[in-house]
Amino acid sequence: MRTYKDIWHAVEDGLRTEYGETIFRSWIKPLVPKRVEDGVLFIEAPTTFLRDWVLNNYGDSIRKHCSKADAAVMDIAIDVSTKDSVEAESHSSVAEPEKDVSSYFGAPLDPKLTFDNFVVGKPNEFAYAAAQRVAESQSATYNPLFLYGGVGLGKTHLMHAIAWSIKERFPKKNIAYMSAEKFMYQFIKSVRYRNTVAFKEQFRAVDVLMIDDIQFICGKDSTQEEFFHTFNALIDNNRQVVVSADQSPSDLDDMEERLKSRLGWGLVADIHPTTYELRLGILQAKAASSAVKIPDKVLEFVAHKVSTNIRELEGALNRIIATATLIGREVTIDSAREVLADLLRVADRVLTVDEIQQKVAAHYGILISDIMSARRTKTITVPRQVAMYLSKKLTRLSLPDIGRSFGGKDHTTVLHACRKIESEITTNAKLADEVRLLTKILSK
Repeated sequence: MRTYKDIWHAVEDGLRTEYGETIFRSWIKPLVPKRVEDGVLFIEAPTTFLRDWVLNNYGDSIRKHCSKADAAVMDIAIDVSTKDSVEAESHSSVAEPEKDVSSYFGAPLDPKLTFDNFVVGKPNEFAYAAAQRVAESQSATYNPLFLYGGVGLGKTHLMHAIAWSIKERFPKKNIAYMSAEKFMYQFIKSVRYRNTVAFKEQFRAVDVLMIDDIQFICGKDSTQEEFFHTFNALIDNNRQVVVSADQSPSDLDDMEERLKSRLGWGLVADIHPTTYELRLGILQAKAASSAVKIPDKVLEFVAHKVSTNIRELEGALNRIIATATLIGREVTIDSAREVLADLLRVADRVLTVDEIQQKVAAHYGILISDIMSARRTKTITVPRQVAMYLSKKLTRLSLPDIGRSFGGKDHTTVLHACRKIESEITTNAKLADEVRLLTKILSK
């Protein structure tokens, strides 16, 4: 039978291959194998939080790789390290290989999302400079840093870049980056398993807390309460907090006023929609790293035509590169136009709120005046909310502009409607089909 160390080395190799280096270093590397007994591999984790996370997310994979390494190992048991066991281990005659507990826990970081790969232009230069200052500072600065902007403009890229830069400059700092949804999930799980003390200790012990898309805890009172106390504890101890959202703190609907106030304490930096110059710079930077030669005229064409957000812009270039690679076709404006036909069709057509209101009213068999009215019956409210949702999704108008197009409604009414429909279409199949059909009709 193989030794427990041999088995664990084989398990580590398997998990590194299965999940990648980032997840391996964050969650697997801190684990220390102890012994095999009665077909069970006993492992130690440095914290209760890490033990629970590993068991819930990677337990089955660890068992699979254990059995693969040695058929006699049927199960695993993970205990939390104690001071005594650590001391005893350090004084043993045969020392274990040193295990560095990772200074990072949270969602995996994308190695491509660094400051070096971030293209700076007028729309994002202020947010970029603020992010760099936070990453370079030994102590907390601009606390909290609040980044906001529309979808696909670079907020998440800057969040990852800050985390990578801090890890490089200050490797001993404990960093936590995750989405607001993941924070909420962890909190709910800690309540469910009566493990809130460990949750609080884990999050309040970090040097840098980074929460992406904080708008997703709007309306979640208990999660907001816990985040509020976590936020205060970190700020009071001079720990850095970085938060992103799709709106400024003051515009976050269904967010507690005291939390809005706290989020606006430090530096609020917005990222504006892209300009042609920035889009072209992003395409040039990405094309330079490609093995496919992309003519400047094609890059200029794409920069002019795809102006919604950076994600779609990069996706468009990826299509062109993939087509050239797989088919071997020369990259020209005509070939690019053919490959991006669906994107260009949407980009070339300017859809108005009036058109959306007309199509929605006709679909539901009501009058446009009903949609514009203040009537709250369900037969009117649902179509009105659908029309507002489609206006936000299919046009570039701001929430206030959309509100004005619906009889002078407040922007918070539009935001509520959008969130209501986004939530409903995940559980209401009939409504989801109606929205999908209307989107298809309006996109022709």
